Amino acid sequence: MPSLRDVRRRIRSVQNTQKITKAMQVVSATKMRRAQQAVQATRPYAEKMVEVLQTTSQLAREYRHPYLERREGDRALIIVITTDKGLCGALNANLLRAVNRYAMERHRGHVRYVTIGRKGRDLLVRLGREIVAEVSNLRDRPGVGVVLPAIRAALDEYDEGRVDVILLAYTRWVSTLRQEPLIRPLVPIEIPAGEGRQAGGDYLYEPEPEAVLDELLPRYVEAQVYQAVLENQASEHSARMIAMQNATNAAGDMIRSLTLTANKVRQATITTELMEIVSGAEALRGSAG
Repeated sequence: MPSLRDVRRRIRSVQNTQKITKAMQVVSATKMRRAQQAVQATRPYAEKMVEVLQTTSQLAREYRHPYLERREGDRALIIVITTDKGLCGALNANLLRAVNRYAMERHRGHVRYVTIGRKGRDLLVRLGREIVAEVSNLRDRPGVGVVLPAIRAALDEYDEGRVDVILLAYTRWVSTLRQEPLIRPLVPIEIPAGEGRQAGGDYLYEPEPEAVLDELLPRYVEAQVYQAVLENQASEHSARMIAMQNATNAAGDMIRSLTLTANKVRQATITTELMEIVSGAEALRGSAG
């Protein structure tokens, strides 16, 4: 049985850890709310871009931009968005497991990668995967300019014919308790169907719709990737908050268990001391008699 001093030292150590996990839980909760607000703030922009893209593509029906043309072949590039830091449960592991399975099953391993986030980059490097470009050490709520070099590198691979499709992999925020790994096509672009709006009814184009489409499609790709980065950050803070809450609760359970052990050790020590006193008194009484 450990000594009472050792048990008390361990209790203090767990209490200090519990304070850290509790503080991290509070910080993550605050960041999660801000990340959710950032995701919601970008949605009107994304929705308006889709609307303009729909009407422009309807006016330029005969024009086929390379980003709209489907190619034959299974060479893929995946933009993998992960976190820079850990302590967020299985968030990154679940996504990277899904990415690896998707690459093997659908593209027979003919995949190149662009990574946004240190965790994904480090694991793919250890696995020996080919990384075209990477961006890491993103701050909370980064600007779109931070991720533009990675997006440009991915589009260059597509423009130069080295890949046939670009995919986007990230963790989609569903709720505080639920985050889902998601892999979806990015290029060629699948323009969502309109809802009965008359083609070009609300817009006058200068220059021609084809020229607008040339500029709009890359911006659409950038907006989709940036939205995914914000979604992933909201998922990260949600997962970390839950992980730290579980760690805080586990520390509390351990403190209660160690306190019970300390009480048992203390009681055993007191009992032993009493037995020694009684035995000594009996011995003195026997020698005096």
